[in-house]
Amino acid sequence: MKISIISGSHRPDSQSGKVARHIQAELAAGISEESWLLDLGRTPFPLWDEGVWNNDPDWLARLAPAREQLASSDAFVIITPEWHGQVPAGLKNFFLLFGKAELGHKPALIVAVSSGAGGAYPVAELRMSSYKNCRICYIPDHVIIREVESVLNEDPEKNDQRADPWYRERLRWSLGILREYAAALAKVRASGVTENDKFGFGM
Repeated sequence: MKISIISGSHRPDSQSGKVARHIQAELAAGISEESWLLDLGRTPFPLWDEGVWNNDPDWLARLAPAREQLASSDAFVIITPEWHGQVPAGLKNFFLLFGKAELGHKPALIVAVSSGAGGAYPVAELRMSSYKNCRICYIPDHVIIREVESVLNEDPEKNDQRADPWYRERLRWSLGILREYAAALAKVRASGVTENDKFGFGM
């Protein structure tokens, strides 16, 4: 099984990236045989334009490596910070660049990140608008990591001794659920019922 992690912050050294690296280590500890991390702060994509739909050679070359990794994935972890109550533009752009060929009918766990007590708005935004045409399947569970600077740090002295163990356990539990959804939805895709050119877009 392969689970890919998308870190949605534009910042090259972000708290979202820190959380993504922790999740990748958890996956490697026995949850998933393979993982791949796309950090949009360190590997940004240009904004979508019509060349994506028109098979522009530059776009094809630019997107090909990520398309291969995403298409071979069984599930995803989508990590989003909350910027002014919103999902960052780069993460929304990700869902314009990649579609059902890469993400369709595969489960995803949303992990929201907040430096304070927020984090709920980007969860609602992703559930409301990002799945329509790409057909990604968000699982019912999600994780909101609040006061993120004080948890999941490599240096234990920087961690809140009460909150940090709880977040680590919660993430491990949620990733285990994601794995089981990945196994179940693989059977749905293999059945062939999702392949329908007539109804290629959501309503």
